[in-house]
Amino acid sequence: MDWLRYDNMSTLEVMREEALQGGGEDAVEIQHGKGKLTARERIDLLLDEGSFEEFDILKTGRGGAFGKERRYASDGVVTGHGTIDGREVFIFSQDFTIIGGSLGEAHSQKICKVMDHAVRVGSPIIGLNDSGGARIQEGVDALAAYGEIFNRNVMASGVVPQISCIMGPCAGGAVYSPAITDFTFMVENSAYMFVTGPNVVKTVTHQDISSEDLGGAQVHSEKSGVVHFVFHNDIICMREIRRLISYLPSNNKQKAPLLDLKDPDDRTDPALDYLIPPNPKDSYDMRVLINSILDGAEFMEIQASFARNIICGLGRLGGQTIGLVANQPAVLAGVLDCNASTKAARFVRFCNSFNIPLICLVDVPGFMPGPEQEHGGIIRHGAKLLYAFIEATVPRITVILRKAYGGAYLVMNAKHIGCDINYAWPTAEIAVLGPKGAAEVIYGKEIRSAPDPETLLSQKTEEYRKTYANPFLAAQRGYIDDVIFPRYTRRRLIRGLQFLEGKKADRPDRKHGNIPL
Repeated sequence: MDWLRYDNMSTLEVMREEALQGGGEDAVEIQHGKGKLTARERIDLLLDEGSFEEFDILKTGRGGAFGKERRYASDGVVTGHGTIDGREVFIFSQDFTIIGGSLGEAHSQKICKVMDHAVRVGSPIIGLNDSGGARIQEGVDALAAYGEIFNRNVMASGVVPQISCIMGPCAGGAVYSPAITDFTFMVENSAYMFVTGPNVVKTVTHQDISSEDLGGAQVHSEKSGVVHFVFHNDIICMREIRRLISYLPSNNKQKAPLLDLKDPDDRTDPALDYLIPPNPKDSYDMRVLINSILDGAEFMEIQASFARNIICGLGRLGGQTIGLVANQPAVLAGVLDCNASTKAARFVRFCNSFNIPLICLVDVPGFMPGPEQEHGGIIRHGAKLLYAFIEATVPRITVILRKAYGGAYLVMNAKHIGCDINYAWPTAEIAVLGPKGAAEVIYGKEIRSAPDPETLLSQKTEEYRKTYANPFLAAQRGYIDDVIFPRYTRRRLIRGLQFLEGKKADRPDRKHGNIPL
């Protein structure tokens, strides 16, 4: 029987070698010619060297509805597990060199297996998408295969982090899996996403449009908000996925790993005392404060090009991962609109799912007025952010820097909706309306009948600002826990997180709430 054993070993070597070659040298060359790496090259870049363990390398599909199409080992997707900075992750990487990376029954089974393992052991799942879509030859079985993946995406949501990376075409039903996952990366010029492609658009609407203009990286990062991160090429994209993983816990039962960047907890920044301009109409860049308070000035901003009037991202304070939500006065004065509300709400819910404390930096003049926003559902979208903060049970700290007016003050994690600690800078203005609007309402009749209405309005505005638009009345009521000197903001935040570490929050027994989607 020795001859049989050696023959089987030889066969195994041949089969494995065939699988490792993907679609063959010509197909690989075409892939490289498009500026794209192969499925296995991407895995090698993403994972720690030598850590990848592959599943189902010999698994093959049915080869077409009538069995006439060539059957490939691995069936167009590479799956398995490995480590990133020593931490276990599960991964699938679609291989466009094999039948265009199209998804069939066997292809889906391989992906579902690693997703099941990821949930079972509590490790992140990373999907590298580069696929022509459903394998038409397999008919309804290919559609059923997508359904199996979607089902697992939803079951894994809030249990383990799910990361998608679009590195080539992603069309039709294939787009819904990345849309369900927590974070979506996209590569410029080589990746696109859409439910219906340019040909269908032309047939139905008679409109000529390119794949890039319909569903390219710029469209989804700036207009639709579908994508969280966009990078120039596959190499940078893999590096940034590794960086994101460093901020996240492996599952919802753990906390994110601590990372000491040797940045003193008691470091102060006197320049912050002068960050807020003397003129309340002047803007400033919130990133100055963010970079000042975070460990090592390291901040991973999420959806940086979408709804830029609000900033969301991950950083560290005292070595601990935090989720940061901040108004951006440099864009639309930091006002809340439909897109900003939805962007922040989803980020808040992610952080709460994975035990990441929330820091909120507030300078918000209110909600964006006008029929476009009202007709677009600003009430519903604003309610999402309100709901997300109230629902969150992680430690929550807010710092009010300047404006905090009306309902927007409440929505931005105020004390009244369950925030644990609320600080304010001496420059904070907490009021129902801005000083000018309030003066017009309170003294409207007097101003209209005055000989010089503009001068009187200016006087009454300043009078209201000094009397009411300050943090001290709120502090006297106990709505602000302390009015702090800006230079000490980092120290106070870190100390607050330390004493909130053991926070426990009870919630009513229910299946789930009904967020106003």
